[in-house]
Amino acid sequence: MSKTESISRTGEGVSPVAEMKSAVAGFVSELKSFKENLEEKMSKQKERMTMLERKTVQAARPHLAAATDFDAPHKKAFDAYLRSGEDDGLRGLELEGKAMSSAVNSDGGYLVDPQTSETIKSVLNTTASIRAIANVVNVEATSFDVLIDSSEMGAGWADEATPTAETGTPTIERISIPLHELSALPKASQRLLDDSAFDIEAWLAGRIADKFARAEAAAFINGDGVDKPMGIMTHPSVDDASWSWGNIGYVATGVDGDFGGGDAIIDLVYAVGAQYRANASFVMNSKTAGAVRKLKDADGRFLWSDGLAAGEPARLLGYPVLISEDMPDIASGADAIAFGDFAAGYTVAERPDLRVLRDPFSAKPHVMFYATKRIGGDVSDFAAIKLLRFALS
Repeated sequence: MSKTESISRTGEGVSPVAEMKSAVAGFVSELKSFKENLEEKMSKQKERMTMLERKTVQAARPHLAAATDFDAPHKKAFDAYLRSGEDDGLRGLELEGKAMSSAVNSDGGYLVDPQTSETIKSVLNTTASIRAIANVVNVEATSFDVLIDSSEMGAGWADEATPTAETGTPTIERISIPLHELSALPKASQRLLDDSAFDIEAWLAGRIADKFARAEAAAFINGDGVDKPMGIMTHPSVDDASWSWGNIGYVATGVDGDFGGGDAIIDLVYAVGAQYRANASFVMNSKTAGAVRKLKDADGRFLWSDGLAAGEPARLLGYPVLISEDMPDIASGADAIAFGDFAAGYTVAERPDLRVLRDPFSAKPHVMFYATKRIGGDVSDFAAIKLLRFALS
């Protein structure tokens, strides 16, 4: 018998191996106890968090971002309709959001999902169009009426003893702006639509916005009011000295087909009433802007100044300039520059919904998308806008 074994058997000492085994067993036992205790505490904490979350959800008001989740079913169904023509998901789907409050049906196409619709609107608002500076209103009717006080209300002085005489009453002008149908017809191949990596909504929004922007911009300037908005240049123009309601006043440059100096632009600015000048803008095309940039005052300083920050419009005599290519070029008798408060002077009325009808038959193997929206526009205050005519008088 060895010495180690005799000591272990007689109880006089413990071997290192046994001591190590005992220590490890104790550590494992304590670790298991700690783990069980920790899991019990975590379980209780999870139960408390679950109960608190349920109470919060029940008592809380709807989140402002809930529209994103609300729009998801329509977005998914609309994507399926664009790619394959499957409209089961869109039939009977009803939108109750502020942007689209009408039921979805296929009578004139299906409503574009709100996210795509907002993308198109943002593009239209940033393009070189009168829309960017005009008054834009959303309507649910077939027309929009604007009431304008075109005359001053009478007033007079009186003392305490003298009877007050009757004063004149203002004249209210009613301008009705009918809504017309604006359409676009982009097309894509079915093979492209079958490609899941193809972002069809972004493509459709870009094509529709591009076509709508060009059509709108042209109509707001030169539209004749027949199945399209009434343009600014379509209304009769008269010498500002003999201006009357229903006409747009003009200021002549004094030179046939030319500026004759920068004084004509200064005369144009002050032909507009002071109440309109604070929010006024110039509107002209690129060729006219190129000619205006060369004009200088008596001290040799340019009348034109570029924007000091990115995205800021150029300024002429301190007023912003909108470049609209649909304005006429400088020519004999042309009204090539408009100036005024277009937010007061021109109103754009539109329905907020945009519809798309899928047509896979008319242009095989391509699929056409017939997009429509209703929009109208007209001059709402004839005193707020003046023109610069390149003529002797």
